[in-house]
Amino acid sequence: MRAWRSWSFRRLRGKVFRKTTLLFVLFWFALWILVNTLVFMHGTIFSDFCTDEKSKRILARVCEEYKEGTLTGDLCEDLCINEQVVYKKCLYYEKGKKVIKATWHGIPIILKSKLENFSAYETFGLLDYQEMQDISSMDIIFLAMLQIKNSLGLELKNTTMPTIWAKYLQGRAEPFSQAELATMWSLLQQEEYMFFKMLQDLSRHVVKVMGSCGHFYAVEYLVAGHAWNQNLFAIEELLDSLSYDSLTSRGAIHKIALSFLDMVKHFENDFSYHLHLCDIKPENFAIRKDLTVVAIDVDMAFFEPKMKDILEQNCTNDADCNFFDCYSTCNVKTRRCGAKRINSNLQVICDKIFRHWFSPSLIDAKANLPLQVQLQQAVQRCAEPLDSDQEQKRLFSELYKLLQTSERQLHE
Repeated sequence: MRAWRSWSFRRLRGKVFRKTTLLFVLFWFALWILVNTLVFMHGTIFSDFCTDEKSKRILARVCEEYKEGTLTGDLCEDLCINEQVVYKKCLYYEKGKKVIKATWHGIPIILKSKLENFSAYETFGLLDYQEMQDISSMDIIFLAMLQIKNSLGLELKNTTMPTIWAKYLQGRAEPFSQAELATMWSLLQQEEYMFFKMLQDLSRHVVKVMGSCGHFYAVEYLVAGHAWNQNLFAIEELLDSLSYDSLTSRGAIHKIALSFLDMVKHFENDFSYHLHLCDIKPENFAIRKDLTVVAIDVDMAFFEPKMKDILEQNCTNDADCNFFDCYSTCNVKTRRCGAKRINSNLQVICDKIFRHWFSPSLIDAKANLPLQVQLQQAVQRCAEPLDSDQEQKRLFSELYKLLQTSERQLHE
């Protein structure tokens, strides 16, 4: 009996030891995973963390290069010498892309660059083969056209191309300096800059470029939308700044919705190619004081030729043909995605913007009025896949008329 108890005790002690050892090993394994996860997070997230110290250091480096004659721009003097460009805060920083809020002569602006350092951009290769005085204004325009073609997928003719540097080049007799050419080339490597610059005089639905220094360019400051905002945009702030008091929050939403529809029609019909928006969310748009919708982030905007290149990829099913908010279908025989986008800017705006505004749960006491019910139903249909372009045009017209009539009704 005593021997049996001794054996049982030893067996129990062995089980406890093995269990304790297993728990100890699991604990250290979990700790190892946690430490590596934190290291990974630090390397991927915190290294790109948007800090004031790092942002100011980046701008200081731009000014050092300006004073050394490496780069130039119409904003440099005020940024680096006159101190008329005042840093406020960093808004965004990821994978080198930098977005900074500042003021210029007291006016809020946004400074943007695709890459952090001027040296990160490709150098102006033509300088390796020609003397700077041999590079004419026409050479610059021709190179700009080639860069636009390569980056945006556009075939642009001299007669129709918005001459990006036209005002700067007019009446210029002296040769370009190396700093000027290097600065131009760094800006031409930024697709978003080219979009904004090209459309400056062609669209009121894109943010305005105000100047540049080296690879950083300044655009007008507008408050972006946010998904967590009940109205998606700061409607109350806009109303406070408007000159008339009769407009309600709901009335402002109707005016903004009409501006979204104007933008859709404008992007589809007023350029040589249809402009596709593949990342439609409140954060990528802002509202001016006149309630015009403005695209402030076009990293995922593509004209038709570029859109076809992006969509026409290998696939095994339709899911492989989804590029953010731009969808195509998969041909299972050829295993290639179709080059034509099957959804539209209108459909995605209805789904991600209008559906939020014109949901029965968010509309005011007049939500049960027949007109408001019609508007809700039209938005729901618009947010679903449409059978044809003709159906989309019909629904666009219906939405526009309903919004106009509903806006008038709100003032009655």
